[in-house]
Amino acid sequence: MPQDILINWSPQETRVAVVEHGALQELQVERTLERGLVGNVYLGKVARVLPGMQSAFIDIGLDRAAFLHVADLMSSINNRHLEANTTHPTIAPKPIEKQLFEGQAVMVQVLKDPIGTKGARLTAQISIAGRLLVFLPQDNHVGVSQKIPPKQRDELRQRMQELAGDLGGGFILRTNGEDATDAELAEDIAYLRKTWARVKNAALRLPASSVLHQDLNLLQRVLRDVAGESTQTIRIDSREQFDKLKVFACEFMPVTVQKLQLYTGERPIFDHFNIDEDIAKALGRRVDLKSGGYLIIDQTEALTTVDVNTGGFVGARNFDDTVFKTNLEASQAIARQLRLRNLGGIVIVDFIDMIKENHRDTVLEAFKKQLARDRVKTTVNGFSALGLLEMTRKRTRESLAHQLCEPCSVCMGKGFVKTARSVTYDILREILREARQFNPREFRVIASPRVIELFLDEESQHLAGLSDFIGKPISLQAETAMAQEQYDIVLM
Repeated sequence: MPQDILINWSPQETRVAVVEHGALQELQVERTLERGLVGNVYLGKVARVLPGMQSAFIDIGLDRAAFLHVADLMSSINNRHLEANTTHPTIAPKPIEKQLFEGQAVMVQVLKDPIGTKGARLTAQISIAGRLLVFLPQDNHVGVSQKIPPKQRDELRQRMQELAGDLGGGFILRTNGEDATDAELAEDIAYLRKTWARVKNAALRLPASSVLHQDLNLLQRVLRDVAGESTQTIRIDSREQFDKLKVFACEFMPVTVQKLQLYTGERPIFDHFNIDEDIAKALGRRVDLKSGGYLIIDQTEALTTVDVNTGGFVGARNFDDTVFKTNLEASQAIARQLRLRNLGGIVIVDFIDMIKENHRDTVLEAFKKQLARDRVKTTVNGFSALGLLEMTRKRTRESLAHQLCEPCSVCMGKGFVKTARSVTYDILREILREARQFNPREFRVIASPRVIELFLDEESQHLAGLSDFIGKPISLQAETAMAQEQYDIVLM
C-alpha cells in the first residue's frame, strides 16, 4: 500500500510518522539523551590488564574505562550467535595476559551501556546489524534465527550460503528476514559488507579511543528498515538533516534518494498533517469507530486486551448484521492500533459475539489481511473456546505509551483513585488507631479540598461522633496540592 514518511527533527528529539491513505499507521521516537552506545564499534586502547580477573579495562574515550572479559575476547567462536541445535567442543581461551598488553589498540564493540559507577561492557567479537541480517566479519558461520520454524532453517541456510558466497564473514538471518526475497537479502549483504569496509578503513586512519562505527540513528534506520517500494515520499523538516540523510542515501540506499523531500511549510510538519492529534488519541484507552462503535485497549505486564463494543451503532437491519459490521470495522482499526502503539507480546481481542460461523470466518480473514501490512511479525491463533481471538506480535521496542508516558503519581498506574467518601472513612479509622496509641491534645486532618468539604458537610456527624468517642478535638485543613487519596493526620 502506498505510504508517505514524515520526519520531525529537533536537537532533542526525532519523530518519524508512517502515513497510509492520510492516516497515521506507525510512529517511532528517538530522544538524543536516551540514545545508548550499544552496537558502537571503537578502536580502544588497553588501559590495564587484570590477570586475576581475566579481564581488562579499555579506554574508548568515555569518562570511565570500559570492561572486557577474556570470554568476550575470543574471535574463533561466538557462542551468542550459535543456534541451539548446533554443538561445538568447549574451547578454553588463552589467558588474557597472553593476548593483551597495556597500550595495545584493539577493536571492540559495546555490549552494555555504562550504568551508575560501572563502565560499559565490551566484546571483541564484532557484529553489525542490518535490516534482515547480522554480519559476523570474524566468523564464517551462516546461521538462522531460532525463532524461525526448524523446517525452514535448512532451506534458508542454504539460500544464505549461496548469496553470501566466499567473500569471507558470517551471517545470521534475523526473524524478519524469513520471508525476504533473494534481492532483498543480497541488498542487505552488500550494505553490511560496505559498512564493514568503512570500519576497517577507519581503524587504519584514526587514533586509539576513536569511534569507528555508530549504530544507525533513527533517520538512517528509516531509510534502511522502513522505506521500500511502496514509499512515495520521505519529507523532513530540517535542512541540515536533509543534507546528511541525502549523503547517507546516496552511498547506501540510492533508490531512496529521489524520494527525499525537504519540508518548508510555515506550519510544523506534524501539525500540517494532523499527526500530533493522532498521537494524543493513541495514548488513550478508547478508540472510536466511524460507525459509532468503539474499542477499549488495556496494556498490562502480561498481555494486551482489546474489547470491541457496538456503542451507538444501530445502522444495520438486525442485531447480527450490526455486530458483524462493527467487528469488521474493528478488525481494521485494531490492526492499525497495534502498529501505531507498537503493542507486542500476547494480544487478546474480545470481538462482539457472532452467532453465524461465516461472520466469524470473514472477520478473521479481514483481520489477517490487515495484519499482513505490518512490518513486525504477527501470529494469529484464531478464536478460542470462549470466543476470544488470540494472537501474538513480536516485541521490537517499547510501546508508544511506555516510551512517552509514565505511571500516574496519583493513582500509581491503577487507572482509578478512591472516592472522597472512601478516603474520609480511611481517615476516621486512622484517627481511631492513633487515639489508642497516643494521647495528643488535638488531631489535625490535612487532606484535599474535596475530602475536607465532605467532612464539613455529609460526614460532619460521623466526625463529631468520633471526636466525642475519643475525647479529643479534630480540626480540618484543606491542602490544594494534595491528591484525593493523600492525607496527613498531625498529632498536636
